[in-house]
Amino acid sequence: MTNETQRDPVTGDHLKDWGHRPGKQFPKLLKKANEMRAEGFGLIRIRQELEADLVPLPKVMELRAPGEVAFHENIDAEHPDEEDNVTKVRETMTALMRTPTIDAGAIMPDACPAGPVGTIPVGGVAAARNAIHPGMHSADICCSVMITDLGNADPKAVLDAAPSVTHFGPGGRPQGKRFTVSMNLMDAFRENRFLDNPKSLRMAQEHMGTQGDGNHFLFVGRSRSTGRTAIVTHHGSRGPGAVLYKHGMAMAEKFRRELSPDTPQQNAWIPADTEEGREYWAALQLIRKWIKANHNAIHQATVEAARIDVGDRFWNEHNFVFKRGDLYYHGKGATPAWDDYASDATGLTLIPLNMSEPVLVVKGRDAKSGLGFSPHGAGRNFSRSEHKRRMGSVTPDQMLKAETEGLDIRFHAGGVDASELPSSYKKADGVVRQIRSYDLAEIEDYIDPYGCIMAGDVPPFWKTRKKTRR
Repeated sequence: MTNETQRDPVTGDHLKDWGHRPGKQFPKLLKKANEMRAEGFGLIRIRQELEADLVPLPKVMELRAPGEVAFHENIDAEHPDEEDNVTKVRETMTALMRTPTIDAGAIMPDACPAGPVGTIPVGGVAAARNAIHPGMHSADICCSVMITDLGNADPKAVLDAAPSVTHFGPGGRPQGKRFTVSMNLMDAFRENRFLDNPKSLRMAQEHMGTQGDGNHFLFVGRSRSTGRTAIVTHHGSRGPGAVLYKHGMAMAEKFRRELSPDTPQQNAWIPADTEEGREYWAALQLIRKWIKANHNAIHQATVEAARIDVGDRFWNEHNFVFKRGDLYYHGKGATPAWDDYASDATGLTLIPLNMSEPVLVVKGRDAKSGLGFSPHGAGRNFSRSEHKRRMGSVTPDQMLKAETEGLDIRFHAGGVDASELPSSYKKADGVVRQIRSYDLAEIEDYIDPYGCIMAGDVPPFWKTRKKTRR
């Protein structure tokens, strides 16, 4: 510490020596300290005066011992591929449970690995105390599904109308073809530190009415119980969500280095009781509003293009963070299965399986073994590249014809994406059996497929960009 006989200014080093945690409060504290210094006060008196504003340095949180926090398994292995998958899921969940904030975990019947060991798997649930983990909702924040009852509409007319409405693939809509975004929502973005940046604000406008790529779809089918036509969409928060994830991970990394440097970077967290945590939580809710509006825009535009009447409509997210009691439940590809998980919850949720199987309409059972969640879909036993390797000499078109006979399957980009065909996913009947055997949800209805639109075999944006540059 600086010698008392020297009248040098109070610095940030003084504050840290006195136990203050660095942060945006430092300038205010330094101003107050140096005003006292100018009046002739000594360091001891200044230190005592600043104790009322003390934000103490945090205690470093150590990783938990392997196996200290157990997780529930709601999954069976019925053949070698599934056994290998379950082994890998157990390995990554065991590592994940060592995260100091995690109190409980669970895996669903559709669980599969989604990154380096220790990363929350698809079909994974992690309950954290006073912590929001951006890596546990991933870049596809609030990936979700919405259904609209279209009454006696001709499913072909609906599917024919949809391509003129929706937008698949990378990027957003060009000027003149954009959907309107609520000005109230845009204003709310501007008031949030995580969303008030040019890229988020631009993408919130450009990406409204888009569905992206991968396993996102627009599905048309008929209710098995009523015979009525329905449309189901599946997609996430697109560019705005990806940018929020990036900023959230950067903030979580700052806390990780300070709070728990031994925690893997993908499991970094933002303490929920900090100003940053409250702002990030608010940003998540705004992204949720944006994605719900995105689904609604696509459904309503399709309805208007097909000139049909609209019945009931509901939705649910399956890639999000939910607060229940004093815990933050991170569902990575897991569907909330308790009635009041959100203010707009209807008691019913959707579980798509694959393009040749029904979309399940279910009522959650709030199972203890699932931490109150059910699956979000069928999941995979092996990677997309492994599926393509196993195809051998069979072409994507041949496989599509063999696996979806009688269905109207369309790929927006033209090329068949073989990694989205039914054989790339777990057997749907096995997932349904496990939903029942673990009492995760009660199936209320099946939306049998007529057809769907998928993104298609879209080259990665960086390949397209390289060709353009050449």
